[in-house]
Amino acid sequence: MGEPGNRTGTGGPKEGSPLSLNVPMLNATNYTVWAIRMRVILNVYQVWDVVDPGASDPKKNNIATAVLFQAIPEDLILQVGTMGTAKEIWDAIKTRHLGADRVREARLQTLIAEFDNMKMKETGTIDEYASQLSGIASKSSSLGDPFDEKKLVKKFLTSLPRRFIHIVASIEQILDLKTVGLEDVVGRLKAYEERIRDEETNHDQEKLMFTKSRPF
Repeated sequence: MGEPGNRTGTGGPKEGSPLSLNVPMLNATNYTVWAIRMRVILNVYQVWDVVDPGASDPKKNNIATAVLFQAIPEDLILQVGTMGTAKEIWDAIKTRHLGADRVREARLQTLIAEFDNMKMKETGTIDEYASQLSGIASKSSSLGDPFDEKKLVKKFLTSLPRRFIHIVASIEQILDLKTVGLEDVVGRLKAYEERIRDEETNHDQEKLMFTKSRPF
């Protein structure tokens, strides 16, 4: 399939034109931006009118179809390849992805609500909670809406049990929460958690030894 920009005649840049456009590839999360870019590209090739409103021009239709086929994955080409016009292809892509966008938005709203309500359990560990938080962040990122690192750090520090209040206060004082990474914060809290656990273990052992040493 030749590059649309190398065609001559009505409906595209003339031969020898320095114009060279790279078409964006459609994926599961970028439909809205993809559609905006594709409209601009089809306008540049002067063939958008066969898509909207759907003008009848075989030469323009071929060019528009060729451009669209370069911008969608093979599995989608197999689904729309038998359609006769660029307008039909465009409308089919739009219908499919607007539906997918609604599902994606609903999932994102569920994840955001879950994220907002998250708190570390009193009996939980830093590792467990960090894993839960990272899991939600990964799911959101896979849906095309990654969480900002600063937001993750703030959420982590403000949703810990009271036993971490002193180390959280220290972290907020010595670190710039606008630039610090979540892994750094988690590492510091794990070290604190280990130290507290060791102190509690030693205290329990001392208490047990004292109990055993007492005369009956």
